[in-house]
Amino acid sequence: MNTLFTQTQVGPYPVSHRVVMAPLTRMRTDAQNVPGDLMVEYYAQRASSGGLLISDATSVSPLGFAYVGAPGIYTEAHARGWRRVTDAVHAKGGRIFLQLWHAGRQAHPANIGGELPVAPSAVRAYEHSAIHDENGRVIEIEQVVPRALALEEIPGVIEEFRHAATLAKQAGFDGVELHAANGYLPDQFLQDGSNHRTDAYGGSLENRARFLFEVIEAIASVWDADQIAVRLSPGSSYGTMSDSDPHATFGYVARRLDGYGLAYLHVVEPRVRGNEDVAAAASAVSARDLRQVFKGTVIAAGGFTADSAHRMIEAGDADLVAFGRLFISNPDLPERLRVGAPLNRYDRSTFYGGNARGYTDYSFHSARR
Repeated sequence: MNTLFTQTQVGPYPVSHRVVMAPLTRMRTDAQNVPGDLMVEYYAQRASSGGLLISDATSVSPLGFAYVGAPGIYTEAHARGWRRVTDAVHAKGGRIFLQLWHAGRQAHPANIGGELPVAPSAVRAYEHSAIHDENGRVIEIEQVVPRALALEEIPGVIEEFRHAATLAKQAGFDGVELHAANGYLPDQFLQDGSNHRTDAYGGSLENRARFLFEVIEAIASVWDADQIAVRLSPGSSYGTMSDSDPHATFGYVARRLDGYGLAYLHVVEPRVRGNEDVAAAASAVSARDLRQVFKGTVIAAGGFTADSAHRMIEAGDADLVAFGRLFISNPDLPERLRVGAPLNRYDRSTFYGGNARGYTDYSFHSARR
């Protein structure tokens, strides 16, 4: 029996299969970072009865954008735009969680009103942000040295996450996922390669994890714990991330998260860096490692095929598997995997920004019959 197509539970919600749509940066909002008609169609296409979708990374703050055209969730207009998406997904019988995101030092002044990005420490990430050039074209540009958040500023950033969580509930989401992976702000606080603070938010592992858990507590003031999830990427260097002892750091985090009764823990496997497949070190931390201390529901993500996803679940290393690139090009991916249908090939050149091409124009398997 294919374990991908057995029923399971995500928080309070029964789901009919274990194929999850991963959170994907597609950069297709309007000029105010509000989801429009195109995004409504995109999510509706990928909603399946009893299936779970996770939204684009969605900024909780005007200072949180690494990519032009990414969505926000800090204004009423954002909530109204997302409400159209959630209504469309629910009409198909699907469930959808909103991914709460703050890029921290991976933001770029061109996307945040000319301000310097904020971070735990003034340590630069050697990645690229996507911005508009003077002709309105999307280009990649190197990131800048951020400014370190003052101690008295941190409660205000945590409040941005709480406010965003409130708007997410107003927008009709089934839950929220805190993006604490891929070198974004909670991850920047957590790992000692990016956090050089000497106050209550730096130094010891407990102090470096303080921001992450204070954000979770803020979200939990709005949502029940079993409607909250957390995404981690313990084996990834994306965002110029590093930690002196990742097994200790992420084992500590997973162990503490286990006490919350979360909807799920979402783990990016180390063989993926950003959207690229890489050779993972044998010592890298994976979902299998965190499963030893986190006893709740685990979603694994990162370059899976139908066969490798089945093996992951069969081995008990995860309960569900999130697919990204394959979901981009196959709006009906769960059904294709269920019946063994051929898969559309994705066009990487259309991943980020643009129009319907490479976004809502991929064919359904049923259309081939």
